Amino acid sequence: MKLSLMLLSAAAVAGSLVTVVTGGDTERQAVSADTASQRHSRLPVLTAQIDAEAIAEQIRTSRLVQHVSDGPEDVSAENAAGVAQAQMSLPQTPPVGPSASPAASPPANAAPAAGQAGQPDLSALRYFATQGDTARLQAEIARLRSLYPNWTPPADPLAVPVNGDQKLEAMWQLYSQGRYAEVRRAISDRQTAEAGWQPPADLLERLDVAEARTRLVNASNLKQYATVIGIGAATPSLLNCSDVDVLWRVAEAFIETERVQRGVDAYSYILKNCTDSAQRVATIQKAQTLLPYADLQSLLAFEKTGADGAREFDPLRDDLARRFVADANDKPELTIAPEYLERLRRLAEQGQQATDSLLLGWYYIRHKDMTEAEKWFRASRQKDDTASASQGLALALIARNASAEAEDVMYRWRDDSEEATATYLASTANLLAGDPPPTVPEPVLQRVATTALEKHYVPTAQQLGWYARAFGQWQTAARWFETALQWKPDDEPSAYGLVITRQQLNDRAGVDEIQRAWAGRSERIARLGMLTNRTVPAAAAPQVVAEQPYRPVEQQDRPVVVQQGYLSERAPAPVARVAAPAKSARRGGCSVTDTVSSLSPDQANMRGWCLMDMNRPMEAADAFEIALKSPSRNVREDAAYGQSLAYLRLGLTKSAAVAATKSPQRPERSSELQVAILANRALSAFDSQRYREAIVYLDQRAMLQPEPTDLMVLRGYAMLKLGMMGDARRLFEAVAATGNRDGLKGLADINELQNPQH
Repeated sequence: MKLSLMLLSAAAVAGSLVTVVTGGDTERQAVSADTASQRHSRLPVLTAQIDAEAIAEQIRTSRLVQHVSDGPEDVSAENAAGVAQAQMSLPQTPPVGPSASPAASPPANAAPAAGQAGQPDLSALRYFATQGDTARLQAEIARLRSLYPNWTPPADPLAVPVNGDQKLEAMWQLYSQGRYAEVRRAISDRQTAEAGWQPPADLLERLDVAEARTRLVNASNLKQYATVIGIGAATPSLLNCSDVDVLWRVAEAFIETERVQRGVDAYSYILKNCTDSAQRVATIQKAQTLLPYADLQSLLAFEKTGADGAREFDPLRDDLARRFVADANDKPELTIAPEYLERLRRLAEQGQQATDSLLLGWYYIRHKDMTEAEKWFRASRQKDDTASASQGLALALIARNASAEAEDVMYRWRDDSEEATATYLASTANLLAGDPPPTVPEPVLQRVATTALEKHYVPTAQQLGWYARAFGQWQTAARWFETALQWKPDDEPSAYGLVITRQQLNDRAGVDEIQRAWAGRSERIARLGMLTNRTVPAAAAPQVVAEQPYRPVEQQDRPVVVQQGYLSERAPAPVARVAAPAKSARRGGCSVTDTVSSLSPDQANMRGWCLMDMNRPMEAADAFEIALKSPSRNVREDAAYGQSLAYLRLGLTKSAAVAATKSPQRPERSSELQVAILANRALSAFDSQRYREAIVYLDQRAMLQPEPTDLMVLRGYAMLKLGMMGDARRLFEAVAATGNRDGLKGLADINELQNPQH
């Protein structure tokens, strides 16, 4: 095959970049560049003549070679001697060449095998022509012209006289296959067999460079960055446009060793001097993964615009916009160009990637624009409801006091991560902290309370206390404040809530206890006086507590935290009547200094009842859970019963019902629990304005036990809400006939509704 070549002029050879598109792997694969060139030897040779003065200016402004060889601290000990030598012999201009292989571009001052004053050694030229390796052939011609300015390349490289040295031909073939160790062995064997024989200097120089490249690639793959820099400094002929993969690796090594500016210089060298479009685009892609926003902007400034007006980095701009907005999310102080934000907005509006909207949502969260943040998080969730999108939306909703929706959005994701859990819990605390207290459906209130207990989240436990107080649930409020203090003993707001609640319950001893514990730590607790109108909300109705007869603990404290319902109509709160367990179940005293987990099931059962006596139902429920593992049926039954009572005190009706099924109960206990659970469900249904459902629960309860007066009043108000005036009146009349003030109040409410003019 006869090759027709465009030969470069001497000036162009000294500083031009001839690009051969080999399609090689632009990623970091340790593949011989020589082998890559062979695979694409049939591709046409592309030559480019560049103005010599422009090339000289590029070379003068390039700092790459200087930086790679700058200072011995960049070099490992094994390369120190080589670096010192390289620093003394670095060329004044960066070596450049058209080959896809570093071995094809030896140092500009390399000597040919023939004498310096004679003709150059053309063995490599003829060999590459024979192999049809046009890339290396072109690079060899350029190299020889740079060494011998007066030399004229042959019109037909194949016409170069064949070297009769078959052994040398075999060495060249091994070299072209990347089998460098075998070349070294062949040279050594021949020198041993033939005294005085010396290999061509060209072959030795190419071997040195190729082996250096292999070591550099291996060091880069092993993240031995100091070694990468050392090899680059010792082998400057590697640092040129012939092998941009080496330049990428050197740039990475500088950046990973905290010399970012030198890494930027390496990337800049490529963008200033190398013309291959694919390599230039890949350079930005490489730099994008390692450099911060500002440094990437300096590299993007080297972008070229084609004759058609297209910019070469346009295909990267979508990903760059995503990357830069993400940077601004991580560092809110970072200001990015508006064009990137606008580009991402267009992508989010026109595309189907939920992540684009998600990036925008977090960007606006970080920059305190909650309206925009909510918009983009909603858009992201419409495409893909993820934990991150839901978390961001919840934060935006909390910011505008839409905590009920925030709780609903985050509930399914509450256990996805620590951040998701924190966001959900924050939404629950904010949900309960409304003023006036919001109407919270019973199922939501149940799951809020359950999650607060599971996570030991103090703010929500405290807010449940204040929430219960708002509706006159004094005992329940006290328990939530006590629970918060168990988790965080130094939580002053919970201590204050507990002390004023105990004061409203006329618990003087309890008030004194808290005041002693907080003496010197809380002025408002220390100065707390007797209950005044200023400290009691008008809707609290403490007289309901005062009028109730004494009952055992299990009967006295219906633990449901209620919301706006019939209490706001000034009707008394019904009480879940569950008999106290026999004293025999609680024998053995109580010591609460040990952890429950260390107790046997029998001990845990006694501990549970002891904790119930101390009004610590949450801890009691945990103790009963251990007791349920007892091999004794009686202990398991007692523990299931106790745990059900504990959950009832905490207002967790569903959990109480589940606990009651964990072990078979005696008929009387089963009936007692069922009565209490149905009463709580009736109350919760009423509070959620599900009045027909409340009546159903009351009917079910009445089948098990006669209905007490307070639940008859509840039934009357449910009928009143449903417009059943006649039935409600008859019920209130029956209650009022016993002298009950609540029945009289019910009749008054009916008369007021039927005769508003009076």
